[in-house]
Amino acid sequence: MSYLIAIASSDEKNIDLTFGAADSFIIYEVEGTEYHKKEVRQVPQEEGAAEGSLAAGGSACGGSGNGCGNGSGSGCGNGRQGGGCTGPDSHSAKVELIADCRSLVCKKIGFQATRQLEKKAIASFDVDCTVDEALTKISTYFSKIDNHISLRQ
Repeated sequence: MSYLIAIASSDEKNIDLTFGAADSFIIYEVEGTEYHKKEVRQVPQEEGAAEGSLAAGGSACGGSGNGCGNGSGSGCGNGRQGGGCTGPDSHSAKVELIADCRSLVCKKIGFQATRQLEKKAIASFDVDCTVDEALTKISTYFSKIDNHISLRQ
C-alpha cells in the first residue's frame, strides 16, 4: 500500500522552508521504504491577498489599518505586525492542498497549522535535514508502524 508525503523545500535537496513560507510542496509517493517524486503542488494565491498586504500599503491585518478587527489600532498579536491576526483557519488552503498526504515534512510548523493537519489525520514533522534523510527515516518509521514492529531496538 503506497502513501504520499508532502515536503516543503526550495531546492528539492534540503528541508529548508517553514510551513507558512512554503508556496509549493513536493509530493513523494512511498511504497514500503522506497520512495519517488510524484509531483509539485503550488499553493493557490488568495484573492485580494495583495490588498491587505504590507507591500500594498495596507496593514498586516486585512488592510484596515485598525489592527485585528477591534478598532483599537493595536496591530497584530500584542502590538506586533503580521502573523497574529490570521486566526485558526489561515492555513486551510495549504492543508486542503495536501489533504491526501499521510504526512508533511517542513523546517518548522506552528501550533495552529499542526492542529489543522491533525484534524485531517496528517502527521507533521519539523526537521532540519536533507529530503533523502527525512524520507528514509519517515518511511522506515511508517513501515514499522504499519507492520506492527516495535520501534525499540
